[in-house]
Amino acid sequence: MGTSVDRSVFDSTYAANTAPWVIGAPQPAIVELERAGSIRGAVLDPGCGTGEHTILLTRLGYDVRGVDFSAAAIEQARANAARQQVDARFEVADALRLDGGPRFGTVVDSALFHVFGAEDRAAYVRSLHGVCRPGARVHVLALADVEPALGPVVGEAVFKETFAEGWRVEGIRPSSYRGVARGEHAKAFDVDEGALVDVPAWLATATRL
Repeated sequence: MGTSVDRSVFDSTYAANTAPWVIGAPQPAIVELERAGSIRGAVLDPGCGTGEHTILLTRLGYDVRGVDFSAAAIEQARANAARQQVDARFEVADALRLDGGPRFGTVVDSALFHVFGAEDRAAYVRSLHGVCRPGARVHVLALADVEPALGPVVGEAVFKETFAEGWRVEGIRPSSYRGVARGEHAKAFDVDEGALVDVPAWLATATRL
């Protein structure tokens, strides 16, 4: 896709409750990441959407900040946290232009990285570098370049290309991403409208130098 994201598309998708990435629960891959002890220190959840991962990690005792550039997403995330009686922190912010200095020990990116074109991916990674402490780890769950897919995809090589400066890529492994199949996606996966599907994804980890 291009170098910029049409924010109005995200706002309207959240408003219509048709976002295929909103499954009403955390991604299984992120749950397993936490169980494996791969999350430490203050946590940033960029592109947090309706807040499932921020809520999960806050409930587990982590210091978490969920950010999204969609005000509609943040409104829903706050409502979800209130309904679950979790004091989670959310704010509207641009992941390409984060500020505040290095303070995060972990970044959990669930399906944000893959929406960007090459130029914005580079800006995003520079932005993360500025708010991560040396030694911090970024975990990226992104749709793999396998069809059919639920959205934009990336190839394995993209991670090493994008995290080449100021980072060390620790690993890239096959994983899966759970989403909701509607419309053409439901037809492509040959499932009922609104069914949950697990699609191929990459789980990449990079350390901030």
